[in-house]
Amino acid sequence: MNLGLDGRKAIVCASSRGLGRACAVALAREGAAVTINSRNTDALESACGDIADEAGVDVSNIIAAAADLNTEDGRAALVEACPDADILVTNNEGPPPGEFTNWGMDDWQAALQANMLAPAFMIKALIGGMKDRRFGRIVNITSAMVKSPNYYMGLSTAARSGLTALCKGLSVDAAPFNVTINNMLPERFDTDRQERMAQFAMAAKGITRDEARAEICETIAANRMGRPEEFGDACAFLCSAQAGFISGQNLQLDGGSYAGLI
Repeated sequence: MNLGLDGRKAIVCASSRGLGRACAVALAREGAAVTINSRNTDALESACGDIADEAGVDVSNIIAAAADLNTEDGRAALVEACPDADILVTNNEGPPPGEFTNWGMDDWQAALQANMLAPAFMIKALIGGMKDRRFGRIVNITSAMVKSPNYYMGLSTAARSGLTALCKGLSVDAAPFNVTINNMLPERFDTDRQERMAQFAMAAKGITRDEARAEICETIAANRMGRPEEFGDACAFLCSAQAGFISGQNLQLDGGSYAGLI
């Protein structure tokens, strides 16, 4: 299927590795010029070549923007690198798991800044141009915890749920302009995030890495972790010309694990 993305311009936040990187690869493969982002300049430069090679495109189609999404200056620099983006994939590192009674004001402010306010301000900076051009695709990488809250993931759940609520309202306003806003809710993809979760379980339970990873897989109906490329391809479709009638939705990517109906 031709997704109609040839010549489109995309910003993928936090995309030198993990799920953001997978989205960048998928969009580049479909012909989009992709601006990738990281705070780590060295990692970013290396990722440009790797993403281009994996997508089978010239490295000139991948633009590096070193910026900290959690700062106003960082977001401005990222928008400046691609001010007329047709596609925005918001992504950012999630807060660590922990105990509710141990979280102070600094923990809450950091979580809200990274996982609600930073993506909200990126959307604010770019959605007007998308409306003017009558094409826009905004995809927020959030978390399965938005619909299935977990005690230890309270910081992530609260911040990302706030973004979800905001974007539901925005999606209605943007729909007449062929601008869609959707959320992708991953659960247990084989990335650095799951490695950190395994390390957390090892420390908390006194188990081995293999045991920790096996425990993670047992929580998934498919009995395996998701592959990042599966996530990236789903993102590319949500950004496609064919997906113009899909907006305001939360797409579960969890190997069939979500127990609810809606």
